[in-house]
Amino acid sequence: MDLVGLLKSQFLCHLVFCYVFIASGLIVNALQLLTLLLWPFDRQLFRRLNCRLSYCVSSQLVMLLEWWSGTECVIYTDPRAYPWFGKENAIVVLNHKFEIDFLCGWSLAERFGVLGGSKVLAKKELAYVPIIGWMWYFTEMVFCTRKWEQDRKTVSQSLLHLRDYPEKYFFLIHCEGTRFTEKKHRISMQVAQAKGLPSLKHHLLPRTKGFAVTVRSLRNVVSAVYDCTLNFRDNENPTLLGVLNGKKYRADMYVRRIPLEQVPEEEDQCSAWLHRLYQEKDAFQEQYYQTGTFPETPMVPPRRPWTLLNWLFWASLLLYPFFRFLVSMVSSGSSLTLAGFVLVFFVASVGVRWMIGVTEIDKGSAYGNMDSRQKHKD
Repeated sequence: MDLVGLLKSQFLCHLVFCYVFIASGLIVNALQLLTLLLWPFDRQLFRRLNCRLSYCVSSQLVMLLEWWSGTECVIYTDPRAYPWFGKENAIVVLNHKFEIDFLCGWSLAERFGVLGGSKVLAKKELAYVPIIGWMWYFTEMVFCTRKWEQDRKTVSQSLLHLRDYPEKYFFLIHCEGTRFTEKKHRISMQVAQAKGLPSLKHHLLPRTKGFAVTVRSLRNVVSAVYDCTLNFRDNENPTLLGVLNGKKYRADMYVRRIPLEQVPEEEDQCSAWLHRLYQEKDAFQEQYYQTGTFPETPMVPPRRPWTLLNWLFWASLLLYPFFRFLVSMVSSGSSLTLAGFVLVFFVASVGVRWMIGVTEIDKGSAYGNMDSRQKHKD
C-alpha cells in the first residue's frame, strides 16, 4: 500500500469526513426548516432552495465515491439516447445487489446535473433519520411502508405533487424492494414458481405495484424509463467501508432509455411489462458475467468539480473551529474536559459505524422472513 492509500485508510480521516457530514447536515436541516416560511407564498422557490440545500449533503457522499476513492463508472448506452440524459425527467430502475449501488445511482444523477432534485421511493422509517431522512422530507421524497393497503393512496398523492416540480429529476426505484442475497433469492424464486413466473438468476422478483403507480402518476411529466443494470469488474463486492478507505472500484452500468409511451398504462399489463424487463436485465447480467461487458457503446460522463468544491467549503468552514476547540480541551488538563474529549471521539466513532452499517447488505429488510409468510404479495 502506498503512502496515500495508507493515509486514506486511517480512522482519523474517516472521523473528519463524518464530522463534516454530520455538522453540515444538521446546519442544512436547520436552514431547510427555515425555508418552510416560504411555502405558503412561493412553493416553487421553496423547492428550488431545498434542491440546492439537499445537494450540499448528498454531494458529499458522491464526492467520497468519485474523488476520494476514485471509483470509475463506465456507462454502456445507445449514443442516440445519451443526449437526453439530464435533459428530461426519468424513472430509473436500478438493480439492488451491492452496498453502494445507491451511490452509483447518485453519481449518475450528479454527472448529468440532476442530483439535487432527484427522488427515490424510500422506506418511511428513513424520514425520521437525521440529516438524510430530514433532507429527503424537505425535498418531497416519496416514502412507503411496504404495505400496499397503506401505500396505495399516500404514495400516489406524493407522486402527484411532483407533477409541477420545477427542477429536472431522476426518480430512482429499486423494484426488488431489498438487496439481493442468496437466502432472499431462494425464497423469491419459490414465490416466482408459485405464481408461474420465469425464474431469475441474478435478481429478486420485482414488486410491481409501486412501479405501476409511479408510471401512472408521472405520465406526461416523466419522458422515459432508464433501465439501469449495474455490476463491478473482477467480481468485486464494493462496500462503503472500502470507499472510506479510498479503495478504487471499477463499475459498469448498462443504461437503456425506454420512452414512457412504451410502458402500458393498465396495472396488469404494466406489471407484466416489468417482469419482462427483469428477465431482460437478468440476461444482460448473465452476459456480463460471461464476457465482462454489457451491450451498446461504452461512455464515461465527465466528473464535475462541484461535489469536491462543496465538501472543501464545508470542511474549511467547520474544521478550523472544531480543531481549536479540541486543542483547548486537551491543553486545559482538566479531567472533566478530557472526559468530554473522549465522549466526542466515541460519538464520532459511533457516527462512522452508523453511516457504514445502514448500507450493509446483512442489515437489509427481513425480506425472507416476511415474504415467506406473505407470498410476496404485490
